[in-house]
Amino acid sequence: MEDLKGYIETGVLELYVLGDVTPDEKRQVEEMASKYPEIKAELDEIERSMELYAQVNAVEPSENLRDRVLGSLLTNLGDDRNFSKAHPQKDNETYEEDEDNIVTLTVQKKESGFYKYAFAASLALLVASTIALLNVYSKLQASNEQLVALQSDKQHFANQVKLMDGELTVYRDTTFKLLRLKGTAKTPGSALTVAFSPVHQKVVIDMANMKMPVNDKAHQYQLWALVGGKPVDLGVFDAGADTLTNIKEMKSLASADAFAVTLEPRGGSVNPTMDQMMVIGKF
Repeated sequence: MEDLKGYIETGVLELYVLGDVTPDEKRQVEEMASKYPEIKAELDEIERSMELYAQVNAVEPSENLRDRVLGSLLTNLGDDRNFSKAHPQKDNETYEEDEDNIVTLTVQKKESGFYKYAFAASLALLVASTIALLNVYSKLQASNEQLVALQSDKQHFANQVKLMDGELTVYRDTTFKLLRLKGTAKTPGSALTVAFSPVHQKVVIDMANMKMPVNDKAHQYQLWALVGGKPVDLGVFDAGADTLTNIKEMKSLASADAFAVTLEPRGGSVNPTMDQMMVIGKF
């Protein structure tokens, strides 16, 4: 069985992707890729990494560089045309080469094998570094998302603690008076506890232990205070609604003789609908 790992580490796959291999090496790489899925997967990964690297490091040439290149091309083109005009060739005239002026250039064939594979190894290291960098970036993004989630949970917990502390304050504060509102003939099984503090001018209702029929989307319950025989609006609420707290603070009030709840159109009414009174209680 061929040593696939050793073959991959030679760097020939990177050279194949760059097109810098001999026909025999090209044929060998393609045969190995068709024979071994590991080789094919490695080739695909190298191609993707090179494309990503090219996109990330692509630099658009400046306008100044483009103008200089175009200017150089136009200048060379003009020189060629001027030379043709200055030295026209006559019919049937041939130029004799001056062998004494011919300089023979010796092309030295470089032994590029070592440099080829050294370049391939460097390229492989670059690809591996790019992949590692992408993995680190991905993990960093995941860590940031986890940190944001933890901060959100921490804030939610702090809000819960604050709300619970507010609930405990109601029960510890002796200025609050508790009043149990009982159901009317319309809903005899209904009940609602109201806590009222004339000192703090606060009114809260016990949402956790409320016994009221669940209202539909078109209606809401509205709390009223009876002050000198006149109803005073203290706000609306929903029965069966999911809330973050067990109590709900209503509108401020300095004094009250009694409390009552009616079922009103959503948003509340200016005056209570008497035939829709659900619970009532007085001190």
